[in-house]
Amino acid sequence: MLPVDPLYVAVVLLVAAVAASFVPFVPGGALSIAGVGYYWYATGEPNLLVVALLVSIGLLTLAVDWLAGALSARYGGASLRTTAIAAVTGFLLLFVLGPLGVVVGVGGTVFVAEYYRHGDVERGLRTAAYATVGMLASSVMQALLSGVVLVGFLLAVFV
Repeated sequence: MLPVDPLYVAVVLLVAAVAASFVPFVPGGALSIAGVGYYWYATGEPNLLVVALLVSIGLLTLAVDWLAGALSARYGGASLRTTAIAAVTGFLLLFVLGPLGVVVGVGGTVFVAEYYRHGDVERGLRTAAYATVGMLASSVMQALLSGVVLVGFLLAVFV
């Protein structure tokens, strides 16, 4: 087995974390934490305070990943039941339509369930829009946070 420079492994994981922000069910925050943690474990660098800060940002990224879609649906007025059904539908449609399936599954399910619940098209559309926009905004936020970890890591290693 050829030895691989820990810096290469860490950078690949950190870049993958940024890309994973746009792929459903791939935890970009966990990849960020793995990249920083692996490099620190292999080299002892950067110092523990920097590692703690970067890992904290990675944990925040995971929280955004897990909570943003559900919180935006709830903020838009969806019930907990609707949110749960939408999450399962989005997950199942991921295997049929890829990432588009998640967006269509969540948005469509929230609309249908909320329309059935209230009998109001406008309310169903508004709630579905909140859920869909929140989910897409979550991806952008995850990419930004993962990018901050990547840049912070590179600064800590090279400066």
